[in-house]
This record gives sequence, structure tokens and C-alpha cells, in this order.
Amino acid sequence: MFSHIMIGTNDFARAKDFYDKVLATLGAGPGMVNEAATGHKRAFWFHNGGIFAISEPINGEPATIANGSTIGFACDSLEQVKAFHDAAVAAGGTSIEDPPGPRTGAMGTLNLGYVRDLDGHKLCMLHRAG
Repeated sequence: MFSHIMIGTNDFARAKDFYDKVLATLGAGPGMVNEAATGHKRAFWFHNGGIFAISEPINGEPATIANGSTIGFACDSLEQVKAFHDAAVAAGGTSIEDPPGPRTGAMGTLNLGYVRDLDGHKLCMLHRAG
């Protein structure tokens, strides 16, 4: 359904370092940097058919978070959920909501964790427990 997800950042180097660290927990390599014709920097991480990217806003305005939005990253286990969460916090992100762990509801049991990245974007780590 999705070809990629791209979010804006106001501090490209800091955001790239953050995502290099946290996406490594999923097995992604370092982000590939590209400079647009406008001079704005972008970085792309390719993993399991998905593409995640960060970009300096091309319109020159500050990057802002989308209130009510969450970017979900698929994990292979509860341990990977925790590793992603812990790497994000260690890299300067903020743990939000409940600590990483299982949540049971209408969709069965999901292993979930939530953080905000350095620009305030809400990230979710999700593993379907069964």
C-alpha cells in the first residue's frame, strides 16, 4: 500500500544519526544521503521492501510534527521492540505512553513500544504476538 514514508527534520545530521542507530535494531543499514537539486538534504533507509526517509523541508519552512500521526515500524519480536525503544531513548528520543510490552485487545496481543524522535514525531514499534 505504501511506497515510502518521509518526515521532515530541522537538524539533518542529528536526525540521521538517531535513525541510523534505531533502524539498525531492525537490520537496516545506515541511511543513504542524497542532496536535492534545491540543496536540501535527504536520507533514505531501505529494509524488507520498505523505505523510510528524512528530509530538510524543501519549501524552506521549519519541519513540524503531524499531531495525531504515528509512524509504525514492524518488529520480529518483543525483544526487538524493546531494543528499538531503548536505542531511541539512548539516542535522545523520549519514551511515551506505557513501557514497551504486550497489550491485549480487540486485535489480539500486540507487543508495542512508543517514542518521540528528536523532532517530536511519534514512532511505534509493533510485533504481532499471535
